[in-house]
Amino acid sequence: MAEPTPAASAPLLAPRPRGLLRWLPGLAVLRIYRRAWLLDDVYAGVVLTAILVPVGMGYAEASGLPAIHGLYATIVPLLVYALCGPSRILVLGPGSSLAAIIAAAIVPLSAGDSSRAVELAGVLALLAGGVSLLLGLLRFGFVTELLSKPVRLGYLHGIALAVLVGQTPKLLGFSVEGERIAAQVLEIGSGVLVGEAHGTALGVGLSSLAVILVCKRMRTRVPGVLLVVIAATLASYVLDLSARTGLPVVGPMPQGLPTFHWPSVRWEDLGALLSGAVAIALLSFADTSVLSRTYAARGGTSVDPDQELVALGFANCAAGVTQGFAVSSSSSRTPVAEAAGARTQLTGVVGALCIALLLLVAPGLLSALPRSALAAVVISAALSLLDFPALLRLARLRRSELFIALVCFTGVAAIGVLEGIFVAIAIALLAFVARAWRPYSAVLARVDGLKGYHDLRRHPEGKRIPGLVLFRWDAPLFFANTAIFHERVSRAIAEAPTPTRWLVVAAQPVTDIDITAADELESLHDELRAAGIQLCFAELKGPVKDRLQHYGLYAKIGERHFFRTVGQSVEGYIHRHEVPWVDWEDRAEGAAPAPSAAP
Repeated sequence: MAEPTPAASAPLLAPRPRGLLRWLPGLAVLRIYRRAWLLDDVYAGVVLTAILVPVGMGYAEASGLPAIHGLYATIVPLLVYALCGPSRILVLGPGSSLAAIIAAAIVPLSAGDSSRAVELAGVLALLAGGVSLLLGLLRFGFVTELLSKPVRLGYLHGIALAVLVGQTPKLLGFSVEGERIAAQVLEIGSGVLVGEAHGTALGVGLSSLAVILVCKRMRTRVPGVLLVVIAATLASYVLDLSARTGLPVVGPMPQGLPTFHWPSVRWEDLGALLSGAVAIALLSFADTSVLSRTYAARGGTSVDPDQELVALGFANCAAGVTQGFAVSSSSSRTPVAEAAGARTQLTGVVGALCIALLLLVAPGLLSALPRSALAAVVISAALSLLDFPALLRLARLRRSELFIALVCFTGVAAIGVLEGIFVAIAIALLAFVARAWRPYSAVLARVDGLKGYHDLRRHPEGKRIPGLVLFRWDAPLFFANTAIFHERVSRAIAEAPTPTRWLVVAAQPVTDIDITAADELESLHDELRAAGIQLCFAELKGPVKDRLQHYGLYAKIGERHFFRTVGQSVEGYIHRHEVPWVDWEDRAEGAAPAPSAAP
């Protein structure tokens, strides 16, 4: 992606709007809009249109819908996002990562009825928009942070496989009935063996895919998708390939703009669609937030993640009631807009108006476009989801995270796209809980020549102060790990080389203590006290200390047993118990040990 020019980024450094303008960032931009930006935005919008049309049509077919609905799902969301979206350059529309989810949700329910598929897709978009709006208004923009990079890599590769397998029959010129990836693969193999492949469709599809990939590789100024659409449409029209060879083409599209239509489905279908809507909301926001933050940083601006959720919600709801389907940000079309010189959301508005003009004036312009060429467009987008270097990096740096990625991939590939998405989310939550459930802990010791106190497992040469156990716990204390905390503390005391008088918990990593953990700490305090051991804390954060005060545990342990640093706890112990101890720093300064009892 091209670096933004100083002229493009500097004027956009404006204060974040408040009040109504906070919810309508597009209007806020109009207040600072400069006439010099107009030509750039208009030109970028026209260039963008050349990509929006074929890509939108291709993703509609990949979602199990007539191609025209891809244009409907492009026009209205672009206009809505231009008004509500916080990013000034992001392009919204149908996406390759969502196509497989939409198809998985609506194709089994529609049973081959295209009008019913449109209704289902509209309700799905409304539900996804509602989930996004709810999360945004509740300021839950942080939820997608639960989707770690290994989890996202896994399910994106699974989705890429689903899209590739789903589009291969269109590339070959025939169709399959299977819903699962394995069944589709078997049908594709059977179709090829019995000669169902359409030679002309395969030739057009493969040549189109080759052109797109070569243009991407060479980074040509004219997008390969545009070249393919123009060339394939002209060849199909001039040679009359549909009539002469039976080549499947898009066919005539209805004239006119999308109209308001409230979709309706059976009540029993809502449950199946709701799971897909949640998956779409999370996936679209995860992709949009990353892309939005990236372009904001490049342009010298910032974006509100909660407002991004709200904008996605409104865009999807608008798509749902205008015969469209669920949309997300585009990592392929946004760079096209940026490279063409886009300055503000007006670029998306121009793109939407150009598509609307096409539908009003020349809806039959692309009627001869081969479906296999559209399949090539979608396949090329699915290939861009693959990131093998990232998987190899996981294998090299942390194989446990590669395992998580592979499990997510297998879930999508084996049990289905929708189910696999929720497997990925469940794995993300389990990985998070597992790390907090059994966190790292360490017994600390003093190491000659090193400041502070260090992990004995990493520094076995460390020296321990007689009667003092310094125990570090690297996680919050909550209901799931209190028993393990108690167990490891008891083990540290049992393995100490001398009888323990004090146990000091180095609590700097402890960011919270819930009521279950507080009760466990109280039990531990009583148990240690009965054994003649004092429980102490060092480096406990202020908010966590406030919680202990609220629980009544701070007073029970005693204020004098809470220390600002581990070093102060060591000094307090040495002076209180008159322990003979010469620190390496004292030796370096030539000082003699002179511990005295604290008053």
